[in-house]
Amino acid sequence: MNAADFFWISGQALVQNRRRSLLSLVGVVIGVVAVTCLTAIGEGALRYVTDQFASLGSSIVIIAPGRNETTGGMPLGVGGIPNDLTLADSRFLERRIPAVRTAIPVAASSGKIRHGGKSRQVPIIGTTADFERMQKLELAAGTFLPEGDPERGSSVIVLGHTVARELFGPALALGQTVRISGSRMRVVGVLAERGTQLGLQIDETVFAPVSTVMRIANETSLTRLMLDLQPRAEQKRVIARVRELLTERHDEEDFTCISQDAVMASLSSILRILTLAVAGIAAISLAVAGIGIMNVMLVSVSERTEEVGLLKALGASRRQILAIFLIESALLSVAGGIAGLGAGSALVALGRAIYPAVPLATPAWAIGAVLGLSLATGVGFGVWPAWRAAGLDPVAALQGR
Repeated sequence: MNAADFFWISGQALVQNRRRSLLSLVGVVIGVVAVTCLTAIGEGALRYVTDQFASLGSSIVIIAPGRNETTGGMPLGVGGIPNDLTLADSRFLERRIPAVRTAIPVAASSGKIRHGGKSRQVPIIGTTADFERMQKLELAAGTFLPEGDPERGSSVIVLGHTVARELFGPALALGQTVRISGSRMRVVGVLAERGTQLGLQIDETVFAPVSTVMRIANETSLTRLMLDLQPRAEQKRVIARVRELLTERHDEEDFTCISQDAVMASLSSILRILTLAVAGIAAISLAVAGIGIMNVMLVSVSERTEEVGLLKALGASRRQILAIFLIESALLSVAGGIAGLGAGSALVALGRAIYPAVPLATPAWAIGAVLGLSLATGVGFGVWPAWRAAGLDPVAALQGR
C-alpha cells in the first residue's frame, strides 16, 4: 500500500461512522476555540496597555510621596510621609536635571460639581498646561489650563466631554460658571470625547490649576509629580539623579520613583503569564477531547476486526495496520483543530467588532501551538487503539473474535 491508500482507508472509516466522528470532532473544536479566544483576550489586553503608554508619546518618570519598596507597581503613597512632595520640588527638579523637559505636578481629588439645578460627583485633576501636551488631549471648545506660575492658581476649569454634556446639554459651556466644593469656577474649555486613558476616565473628569485644586481639597502635597523627559534620555539615570537630589532636599528618601518602562515591563510580564496560564487551562479540554477520540477508536477497532483480519490475510503488515488507525485518529484531531481555529477566529473578530477599543488578536505562536497540540492529541490518544488493532490475530479476526 502507498500513502494514498492509507489516507483513503482511514478517511472511509471516518465517513462510515459519521455520527461518532462528529461528536469526537466537536470535543476538539471546543478545546481549540477556548485556547484561541483566551489567548486573543490576553494578547489584546497586552496591546491595549502598550497602546495606552504609547499614546503619551513621551518618556515619563513618575514620583509619588511616600516610600514604596515594591518595584514595578504604581505607588499609592501609603505609609509614613515625613515630607510633602511640593510645587517647589517640581521647579527644583526641572531646573537641576537637564534631561527633564517639563515637570508636571498633579493633585488628584474629587468633589461635587454644580450648575443650575444639576450636580454630579467628579474626579478633579489639578495640573498645569503641559498636561494637555503630555496626554495628547483634544479640545472640543475653548482652551486648556492657562500658562503661568503653578502656585498662582486661577479659578478656571476644563470639563470632560460627559461632564459638560450632563451639566449643560446642548448649550454652550464656555464662559459659564460652575461650583466645586463651594468655589466658583469659570469654564474655559471642554475636552473632546476620549474615553479611558491609563485608568483615568477623561470624559468624566474635570481639570483645574494644581494650586487651586490643592486649596479646594485642603492638601499640601502633590499626588504625583510627572517628569517629561527629553528624547533619548535614559530613565534609569534620571531616576538616580532624582533620588540624589530629593533625598538631599528632604533629608531622607521619602518618595517613590517609577519609570514608564518599568511599569510597562511589569504589566506586560503579568499579562503574558496570565495568558499562558489561561491557555494552559483551556488546553485541558483538548486532553478530554483526546480521551473521546481514544474511546471512538477503541470501538472502531472492536467493530472492524474482520476488516483487520482481511487486510492481514492480504499481506498487510503490523506496521501498516498501526499506520491506518493512527492516521484515522490524526485526521480526526487535525480536522477538529482547523474547524476550531476557524470558529475561534470568527469569535475573536466578533469581539473586536463589539469592543474595538481592545485590539483582540490570536498570537501566531498560539495558532501554531493549538494545531500542533491537536495533532499530538489525536496521535497520542490513538496509539493504544492502533496498537490493539495491529496486534489482532488474523485468523481470529476473520472469524470476528
